[in-house]
Amino acid sequence: MPVVKSLEDLRRLKQEALEKRQARTTTGRVQVTVAMGTCGIAAGARETMKAILEYIESNQISGVVVTQTGCIGKCDYEPIVEVVIASGEKTSYGKINPDRARRIMKDHVGDGKPITEWLLPA
Repeated sequence: MPVVKSLEDLRRLKQEALEKRQARTTTGRVQVTVAMGTCGIAAGARETMKAILEYIESNQISGVVVTQTGCIGKCDYEPIVEVVIASGEKTSYGKINPDRARRIMKDHVGDGKPITEWLLPA
């Protein structure tokens, strides 16, 4: 936990927290959902979610809503990340670690190019 030594430190921490919260609640052109059921969390979904949020923050990306959901029912493929571009269909990725999550954010969300090798089977 950061040390707060002044009122300015507290204001800065508050602003950072609000920006992180906004990344989860703003309406946008892209929705990214991370499955956070028990099996997903055990497989590393928290780290995957954190990597997505950090990527958005560090690259100052707007228009992306990041949410979490419970179990999707495909436990063998956890962590699962779903991407929905405003005008497109849902794309579901399986076995996503933080490195893969960053690549999804760059290639699919940023450049509109889904990564076929991580797609969940239909």
